[in-house]
Amino acid sequence: MTSRESQLVELVDAGGTALGSLMVAEAHTAPGRLHRAYSVMLLDEQGRVMLQQRAKVKTRFALRWANATCGHPAPGQALFDAAAERLVEEIGLRGVELAEAGVYLYRAEDPETGRIEHEYDHVVVGRVPVDVQLDPDPAEVADVRWVAPQELRADLAAHPDDYAPWLAGVLVVASNAAERLPQAAGLAQR
Repeated sequence: MTSRESQLVELVDAGGTALGSLMVAEAHTAPGRLHRAYSVMLLDEQGRVMLQQRAKVKTRFALRWANATCGHPAPGQALFDAAAERLVEEIGLRGVELAEAGVYLYRAEDPETGRIEHEYDHVVVGRVPVDVQLDPDPAEVADVRWVAPQELRADLAAHPDDYAPWLAGVLVVASNAAERLPQAAGLAQR
């Protein structure tokens, strides 16, 4: 198996137009290159958000809490195909109906490693049963928890360094889609 750091990502401009490709490691080396990514946010039938704590071996933002899964589609790969593959690889979850909520463009430097996240991030949402069985890969995921959206928003504001820097923006994009996407309905701000 090829290491994730040597796989290709699709470089894009600020509008999401493909410009070429580069290996993951190179795209995340300072100053960072803007590339296509996705962040999957899962909600259960009670409207709770699934969070995963990134594994200690991650090269970017290790041990921080993040959305259910995230990754990079290979150049030319369909967004939902890439996201579905990553759900299986990271948390052992198959067959989730996904919908795109929007795009979040961000740049963040990991203070521990100096690696850069500069991503044109497609925010994808899905809904799962309350008792869904997960099988997290310990090389990817240190822990998993479910949290009510209002609790997540409060903790993100109070303890932002406990979370991956993209999570707050991903949550906003997904929440903004709550009225039009049934998968994101639990994120509606009351």
